[in-house]
Amino acid sequence: MDAVLDVFLDIFTQPAVIVALIALIGLAVQGKGFSDVLKGTVRTLVGFLVLAAGAGVVVGSLDPFGVMFQAAFDVQGVVPNNEAIVAQVLLDYGAAAALIFFFGMVVNIFLAATTRFKYVYLSGHVAFYIAAMFAVIFGAAGFEPWAVILWGSIAQGIYMVVSPALVQPFMRKVTGTDDVALGHTGGTGIALSGLVALATRGKGTSKSTEDLNFPKGLGFLRDTTVIVAISMAIIYVIVGLFAGADYIETELSDGQNFIVFLLLQAATFSAGVFIILAGVRVVLAEIVPAFKGISEKLVKNAKPALDVPIVFTFAPNAVLIGFLSSFVGGIVAMLAMVGMGTTIIVPGVVAHFMTGAASGVIGNAAGGRRGAVLGAFANGVAISFLPLLLLPVLGEVGLANSTFSDADYGVFGLLLGGLSIAGGQIAIVVGLFVALAILYTLTLVLGRRDRAKLRAEVADIDESAQLGSATASAGASTSTGSGSRR
Repeated sequence: MDAVLDVFLDIFTQPAVIVALIALIGLAVQGKGFSDVLKGTVRTLVGFLVLAAGAGVVVGSLDPFGVMFQAAFDVQGVVPNNEAIVAQVLLDYGAAAALIFFFGMVVNIFLAATTRFKYVYLSGHVAFYIAAMFAVIFGAAGFEPWAVILWGSIAQGIYMVVSPALVQPFMRKVTGTDDVALGHTGGTGIALSGLVALATRGKGTSKSTEDLNFPKGLGFLRDTTVIVAISMAIIYVIVGLFAGADYIETELSDGQNFIVFLLLQAATFSAGVFIILAGVRVVLAEIVPAFKGISEKLVKNAKPALDVPIVFTFAPNAVLIGFLSSFVGGIVAMLAMVGMGTTIIVPGVVAHFMTGAASGVIGNAAGGRRGAVLGAFANGVAISFLPLLLLPVLGEVGLANSTFSDADYGVFGLLLGGLSIAGGQIAIVVGLFVALAILYTLTLVLGRRDRAKLRAEVADIDESAQLGSATASAGASTSTGSGSRR
């Protein structure tokens, strides 16, 4: 019996196996053939292992950076990077994160089916990352393992409908429809960029960023791998110059020329991100169709919440403007932290590129060029200070050289962490029930409003039809009377 239990634990404590089983169940429920189910399951398993390997590469490149940053400025430098921090989280919370990810999707579909928030979160990789954060927070709050999974899944499901809902008013401006939503852990920061753009757009029509043309020489900025490598190389070299060649070659590079070492570490970071994205693409190619098919059968009028690149094609210039403006916001925030003497959050290039670019597109739709610049700048500041505030909530994980990078981690993590500090486990559970009550209350109240509005529109149509009919009858009577007199 113990041997069987050991085998069971060996299987279900492996996140890659859990995610592969999710794909297997999803494909089987859709009635796929044996060949399709087997192929999808194996590809998901391999894709997740590739993702984990890439995370290991990223973590390996960040370790010397953290040491070097401390030596250069005598401060702790933390680089927000989701892949790196998740790799560390999986060591202790891997199984819990995988189960929260799975059951959170189930809760997401249930809430989408029973509330007016019809968003089905299909950005599987970032959904898994925030599931990992929930696992850490609930674990640090002292919940039993089963309770971590239960309450973490409910929190995950709530998050998966709330985050897209915050961005949707601005997504309608971008796409011109209400058919597609944004599903990404930068949602609150991107929504903030839209609000800032609305507040600063001024009077009259704001010119779009698409009236600008970037030189062809800057076309390389559109390649994520290239911009990550170049940006990280610049950051590594600057910090390395402050740390000093002797320190690097003695303590870190094992005698290798310090410039060569720094450039290779920057390229290694970019390579790790590239590997991660390759793994994510494989996983999403299998698991997203599985859940999308299920959700289409269970949720009427569902809106797919997709990853940030979905908005890039609507305003390509805003993508570059948003990235650069967000990164500048991160640098300004970092300098402010230096002045305040706090832990330093080094701008994470990946986060500023993805969420900054989306913030630029959203800001442009809401407030034109000025909105793109100021909205993305606000996002850059937000994703610098929110990770700083989140560090104490993460317990021992927060002592690492990386942390979660996007705004949603900070906002939702701080909400749960604040509840834990204020009232422990009871406060967290009560907070989740309050959130559910708000969702269903809004569904009831706004549903009544929509029905009343629909009845009023129908009444107006009936009144117009009756008026038209009466006018037509009067016209016919007049015509008949005139004919009789003749």
